[in-house]
Amino acid sequence: MSEMKITRHLAPDASGFASAGEFLRAGGLVAFPTETVYGLGADATNGLAVAGIYAAKGRPSFNPLIVHVAALEQALTLADFNADALRLAKAFWPGPLTIVVPRRADCPVSELALAGLDSIALRIPSAPEALALLKAADRPIAAPSANRSGRVSPTTPDHVLEDLDGLIDAVVMGPSAEIGVESTIVSCLVHPPVMLRPGGLAREAIEAKLGCRLADPAVSEGDHAAPLAPGMLLSHYAPRAKVRLNVHTIEEGEAALLFGSASMTGTERSVATLNLSPSGDLAEAAAALFGALRTLDASGASSIAVAPIPAYGLGEAINDRLHRAAAPRN
Repeated sequence: MSEMKITRHLAPDASGFASAGEFLRAGGLVAFPTETVYGLGADATNGLAVAGIYAAKGRPSFNPLIVHVAALEQALTLADFNADALRLAKAFWPGPLTIVVPRRADCPVSELALAGLDSIALRIPSAPEALALLKAADRPIAAPSANRSGRVSPTTPDHVLEDLDGLIDAVVMGPSAEIGVESTIVSCLVHPPVMLRPGGLAREAIEAKLGCRLADPAVSEGDHAAPLAPGMLLSHYAPRAKVRLNVHTIEEGEAALLFGSASMTGTERSVATLNLSPSGDLAEAAAALFGALRTLDASGASSIAVAPIPAYGLGEAINDRLHRAAAPRN
């Protein structure tokens, strides 16, 4: 359970946006209005801040999050846009369209915000309050809907406070969301692009701009399958190495993923060893998870042995992700 805090009510004015920017740069959580629904924002480059989103929402698994930016030029520093993606961005941004594109190799966005994927979901909102907050924060902001997981998405600041008062740092007390449903999500990882989630921008408008029909997620299954959208079932990063869970003894040729002060027998013969959080902090562990899996996978180990991790709080999501990584593969 997240520690209770005083949630500040910020006016949608220059002073309020400046305060919101300060909270976000310091690793805090700020709910803010967009034209679709209210978003729960955190610095997308700060893994601990992103972990705070999952803790506050009680989100059951590490779904990829939409990353909000203030301008196309900023988006181009984070991801590679092909012709389809550029056409859609220039036509519909700012607006209720999220575009999934390959992240750049030097993309600073947290692995946790991306759920370990090599793609990134980007959006420029059109609500002036959202744009003002993004400019004040001066960094990409990860922001799912500002509600407890499983609850109805919020379209007013009162909705946000019903769910998250005492769990987040601040709410920008802006107007009701104009559209009231989440953004449309289109993957431009393949051609034709794939409609991952219908939303505030109609399919017909997108298809007219592209000059082709959007594919369904089912059509893109196979070697080049597009990752599923934020808010949908997770398409997850699977290490090449096998993953063994709740391990107490390391076997020859394995890498070790530890948690807290608990030790494994045989770590002296592990190919590589990392600790998600030596202090046993689940938020720190969540922030480190995907990067640690990648690092241990690159060590050449035949398998990754994972120490037991508590199943409460963010531990539930960490274990969910690890169980998916350990699932049998075809």
